[in-house]
Amino acid sequence: MSTRKPRIALLATGGTIAGVASSPIETKGYTAGQLGADDLLAAVPQLATLADVRGEALFAIDSKDMGPAHWLILLRRVQALADDPEIDGIVITHGTDTLEETAYFLHITLATAKPVVMTAAMRPATALSADGPLNLYQAVQLACRPAAGRAGVLAVLGDRILPAALVTKRHPSAVDAFSTPEALTVSATDAQLQALAPYRYSRISLPDSVQVLPPVELLTVGAGSSAALASAVVRALARASLLTGAAGLVLGLPGNASLPQSWEAAIEEELPASVPVVLASRCGGGVTADLAGRPNNWLQCVALDPLKARVRLIVGLGAGLRGVRLKRWFERG
Repeated sequence: MSTRKPRIALLATGGTIAGVASSPIETKGYTAGQLGADDLLAAVPQLATLADVRGEALFAIDSKDMGPAHWLILLRRVQALADDPEIDGIVITHGTDTLEETAYFLHITLATAKPVVMTAAMRPATALSADGPLNLYQAVQLACRPAAGRAGVLAVLGDRILPAALVTKRHPSAVDAFSTPEALTVSATDAQLQALAPYRYSRISLPDSVQVLPPVELLTVGAGSSAALASAVVRALARASLLTGAAGLVLGLPGNASLPQSWEAAIEEELPASVPVVLASRCGGGVTADLAGRPNNWLQCVALDPLKARVRLIVGLGAGLRGVRLKRWFERG
């Protein structure tokens, strides 16, 4: 009795993996998002030995231009594919600049136990040493493994597997830009994949009625940063909250998410109680300072860097959480 190959859906969104340069030796001066899903598949004929891969192009953009509006479209398409009994796993090609934000967004909003694997490239498809084809092969290979679905959304880059809660771009151009000690090798066992389950941060549903996600701004605070910046953003968010029904602020702060004294008044006095503010550490993780005695709209960050904290706040507000319910869900991490 023959066993059918896994059926994998490939969603192309653009990025360097689909980029084209004028010369095979050019790795920086290229245009992202020029190749479609069929082009990506044609470059890796070996995929046919792994699975029946069906490709479609959802976007064709540089991921620096990816935003919450794209996230919603991508979420709904991935969810539809995940709900299709004929599909065993999903691979998403994406630009590297914002891959970590899209991955975390999908990680906490998708409802599926099927593998969802993101991949990308640091060099364009036309480069002599293009890294995209092998990354794509390894992503499909992982998406064929049911055990991968138990860890939530994963990323495969440079022979490494990264859970969405940890994936971070650490270099602007190096091929191993996503290298991290927490990564698994692509030869990881099912048991190792399942051990990533603790990184399945609490999921929440975004109803189909949600057409626009609330605005959430991120401010990184450096030594001596002007409090006038905070005041301007706070005023803008207050107006946005009146128009959209929700808005939020994330502060990327020094050390243990320490708020400079000069910023205290701008945040405490000018930020409406309806606008939540997250105190996140620039260090990129760890539980931040206790907020005992602070206003109820101040949220503690748990093991997330400021970028992912912003994504989490966008999702919580988009799902309709407010006040104590938002605080409880957000800080559960």
